[in-house]
Amino acid sequence: MRICVPGGVEEATLWAAFGVELGAPLTVTLEPHATREAVLRLPLPKGQPGRLVGHLYDASTEAPVVTAAVSVLGRPAVVDTDRQGRFILADVPPGERVLRVRRIGYAPLSRTIAVPGGFTTEVEIGMVPAPIEMEPLVATATRSRRLEIKGFYERKWWGERTGNGYYITQDYIERWRPYSIASLVMMTVPGVGSGLRNRRHAIGVSSGCPMTVYVDGINRRGTGIGVLPIEVAAIEVYKGLASLPAEFGGFANRCGAVVIWTK
Repeated sequence: MRICVPGGVEEATLWAAFGVELGAPLTVTLEPHATREAVLRLPLPKGQPGRLVGHLYDASTEAPVVTAAVSVLGRPAVVDTDRQGRFILADVPPGERVLRVRRIGYAPLSRTIAVPGGFTTEVEIGMVPAPIEMEPLVATATRSRRLEIKGFYERKWWGERTGNGYYITQDYIERWRPYSIASLVMMTVPGVGSGLRNRRHAIGVSSGCPMTVYVDGINRRGTGIGVLPIEVAAIEVYKGLASLPAEFGGFANRCGAVVIWTK
């Protein structure tokens, strides 16, 4: 603004007004034809809350910063930025408020913002990337020593990579809770029918090719399985001579084998 004053006047007192409300007075020194900068604070009406609408972006790439936590100091409400990096904070008390922004990978930010009551204040904030070095994550797993000694894990490792055999673990059994071993194998392995019979035609067998059952390495031919699902630690299923490991091979097992390991 340009101020005209009578000659000899060396000072002027300025106010900013909002309605009938006056801001803090500011006294400035006047010199003829001189330019002065003066910052006047707008008085904020009492009682009515304000609203903050903002946009967060990466200061390096200008890409929106999503899922950043935005809050006003002293207020419990916390909002997250959306896919465009935008946020809205409603019902903010008028006055000078400290806006806080937190996001992993960026330097935390606090900025004082004047919030006028009854108005919406828009802010644009560029976040400065600040990668955080975190402690390494270590995942551990345990497995049955007994199954390891019996060679189950080695056969499983090679079998899954060559496509030979099906391998059922204790976790899988506990998840499905089958009422019998036969029903579990039928549900898991395609081509296996009732009574653990291989539906595929086998040499010398016209139909219903019975698979050989081993329990803890012992052939249970003619004696039945005799094991409940809750007693089983792992199961191996092989559907033919070509996929059978050497320890379960032989023409007698031409229809395949179901190898059961108990706990």
